[in-house]
Amino acid sequence: MALTCYYKSLGSRKFSRCLKHLNVLFTTSQIAHRKRKWSKGRVSVAWTDERTWEERLADAVTPLWRLTYDEQLEMKQKQQEHILTQLCRHISQSSTCKINFPVLNILPSPAVDGYRNKSTFSINRGVDGNPKTVGYYVGTGRLGNIVCVNGDHLKNMPEKHKLVARHYQDFIRTSSLEPCLLFHAGGNWRELTVRTNSDGHAMAVVYFHPQMLTQEEVGVHKAELVDYFSHGPGSVCQLDSLFFQESTKTRCTHEEAPYQLLYGRPHIYEEVLCFRFRISADAFFQVNQAAAQVLYGTVRDLCVPDLGGTKGGGTLLDVCCGTGAIGITLSPRVDRIIGVELIEQAVKDARHNAELNCVSNCEFIPGKAEVVLPELMLRMGSSEITAVVNPARAGLHYRVIRALRNQTAIRRLVYVSCKPDGEAMRNFQELCCAPDPQKKLTAEPFSPTLAVPVDMFPHTEHCELVLLFER
Repeated sequence: MALTCYYKSLGSRKFSRCLKHLNVLFTTSQIAHRKRKWSKGRVSVAWTDERTWEERLADAVTPLWRLTYDEQLEMKQKQQEHILTQLCRHISQSSTCKINFPVLNILPSPAVDGYRNKSTFSINRGVDGNPKTVGYYVGTGRLGNIVCVNGDHLKNMPEKHKLVARHYQDFIRTSSLEPCLLFHAGGNWRELTVRTNSDGHAMAVVYFHPQMLTQEEVGVHKAELVDYFSHGPGSVCQLDSLFFQESTKTRCTHEEAPYQLLYGRPHIYEEVLCFRFRISADAFFQVNQAAAQVLYGTVRDLCVPDLGGTKGGGTLLDVCCGTGAIGITLSPRVDRIIGVELIEQAVKDARHNAELNCVSNCEFIPGKAEVVLPELMLRMGSSEITAVVNPARAGLHYRVIRALRNQTAIRRLVYVSCKPDGEAMRNFQELCCAPDPQKKLTAEPFSPTLAVPVDMFPHTEHCELVLLFER
């Protein structure tokens, strides 16, 4: 219903076109045109609408692909304004309150097609029933109708990623080992991740379940993988790095299950706002490099406005700093950067990136923000602090919000959210609510003063929202 409201605001002609899009996406693909059938003793749901498998996948992964990019931007602008209206109503405790601070027009992505620099491909039964199919899932395990569909037609994926995925599929189909579709059912070959940079360098990571294989047996299959991509048919992919991770869990950190470099370079590099960044196999980096420059430039200007080359001074606290991109790009404008990050490898990358760019005013601290921040706030004292937070979709832990709110030296806080209508909304409310001793929110509240939507994900419903809070 909410999306229909956004579409209606676009005008009658565009609404008619967009409503047709919504009907295809949400009616045919989910409930109205499915029927139940029994298969192997369990209920499954068959696909009976008239779309091709490629259209079904595109609707699932890039649901706005049928719209022009201008129509996508208009829809996202309305969506963000709707979310910000809800925030204002929560803050004011009024159901009629309107947005009372500026909301800039959404900043478009410079790259609209083929923009992703990271793609992770799954393995499962394809349309033809072959269990060694590499692509993306359509359907759900709950409904028993999962089909793995090749992603060659997806608008947001670059050609290099598609090429590597096709050759990985070719490799596992010639391998004597089976794919690992369910951990308890056996099989070894798992997902594939491909990372690329704007210079065309490519890194591939193959995930593998060892099951009952010995290390010697695993070594044989690793050697076959290396030979295929370095000298065999896969050499056309021109991989700069090939990694291998053995794991008995769905997801493991480098510390739990090391990424083994089978050949090539241990890292690739990317440039953002004239700074260079090292990317490890598991490091976080924005998936759209061109739009990342727009995002980080916006964050930089909101944290510390450009003073014509004069350093603004003070300290920047960068929470959930990843590989240090925000802090490092802001380093010329402040006296000191302190970054906090959960993933240890990302902290190592951040420190390396600071050294790589000859940035000497950055400190990066590993650990959970909710554990590190309260003590760090006590140590930082009353010096002028600007904070920037860029959490995952789950938002910030309440102890982090409490520490930021109660540090009176923080007068300006920039929140970057990829899902502002989710848990981030709770964070916004706790930053802005009246003092609440029960929640230990004792300091003066923040107020939202500016919002800037940034489209990082063309053809999808997602975009980043950059919110400036001040007090």
